[in-house]
This record gives sequence, structure tokens and C-alpha cells, in this order.
Amino acid sequence: MRSARYLMIAALPLFALGACASLSDEDRATLNAAAENAKAAKDEAAQANSTAQQALQAAQAAQSAANNAAQQAAQAEADAKAANEKADRMFQKSLRKK
Repeated sequence: MRSARYLMIAALPLFALGACASLSDEDRATLNAAAENAKAAKDEAAQANSTAQQALQAAQAAQSAANNAAQQAAQAEADAKAANEKADRMFQKSLRKK
């Protein structure tokens, strides 16, 4: 009787461990669904990251184009100012000749 009692005490944790180690079909299905959802979320995040990178590149290209346009506008303004000053000098010179 005593040995049976010790055997039960020793076997009880082993049975409990075995019960915890095995998963039911429902638990496995839940884990598989969670893994699939996690993979889908990871794929969506990668796609969103790719889209964000493309948007960043487009924004950088637009910024570069805007900077170039601003430089060209500044150069055109300087050229127009120089041409206007030259025209004024020519006009003043023609007035002095009379």
C-alpha cells in the first residue's frame, strides 16, 4: 500500500506534465490560425514599407525638381534684371547723344 501511494505521488506530476505537453486539435488550429495571421500581417507590413519607400523616393524627386526650378527662376530673374539694366543704359546713352 505504501509503495502504491509513492507510485501515485511520483506518477501524478508526470501525468500532469503529459497533459500540458499535448495540445488539442482546437488549440493547434488556434495556433496555426495565429501563425497565419502573423504571417499575413508581416506581409502587409512589408508591402506598406515598400509603398512608403516609393513615396519617399517620389517626394525626394519632387523636392529635387522644385529646387532645380527655383534655381532656374533665380537665374532667369538675374538675366532679366541684367537685360533691363543694359536696356536702361542704352536708352540713357541714346538720350545723351541728342
